[in-house]
Amino acid sequence: MKQRTAMAENLVTCHDCHKLVHLPDGHDHGTRCPRCHGALHFRKPDSLQRTWALLIAAVVLYVPANVYPIMRVTSLGRAQADTIMSGVVHLFEHGMWPLALIVFFASIVVPMAKLFALVHLLVSVQRRSPKKPVERTKLYRLTEMFGRWSMVDIYVVAMLAALVQLGSLAQVEAELGAVFFGATVVTTMIAAESFDPRLIWDRRGRPKHSEEHSKTHG
Repeated sequence: MKQRTAMAENLVTCHDCHKLVHLPDGHDHGTRCPRCHGALHFRKPDSLQRTWALLIAAVVLYVPANVYPIMRVTSLGRAQADTIMSGVVHLFEHGMWPLALIVFFASIVVPMAKLFALVHLLVSVQRRSPKKPVERTKLYRLTEMFGRWSMVDIYVVAMLAALVQLGSLAQVEAELGAVFFGATVVTTMIAAESFDPRLIWDRRGRPKHSEEHSKTHG
């Protein structure tokens, strides 16, 4: 038995108040939620285009985030600037391997995994792949959930700066790499929010309204 979808039944959920609304004519263009008056859409408008744009921007920002120093430590007149990877290496060398692993996972593994996961989801949707929609939906949820942990590196720099400033022997300053890294994390988080995971399921026998919606919004 073929499964029915909310779109096929002319049902749409408000993105603002989450009210389930029935649209008798089956068109969402210009319609408003009867409860909060927010704009109603069967799918997020231009979801793929916006997600691709944000994802490309995140990749561009991620390069200088790893090239430029993220932190500069000045102690007894000596200054040392560290990138993300050099900071991880120094933590290992000084025996702080648990913190080094956390920073490496949060600042290298998670951002890269999130970028690859979003690319995989976007390509699979554009290719109209019907394969493993449950697994891809779970991948999206994990990507959205773990993305915020990428900010751990920024938190470490902020905490070190705040703690060390209390003394007089050393000074910690955030460098340009921290700005690019923070921008990368924020951009990937917005990209994940822009992606509509319901598109994964639309590719399994797209209803008529979904086809019309895609043609209207590109």
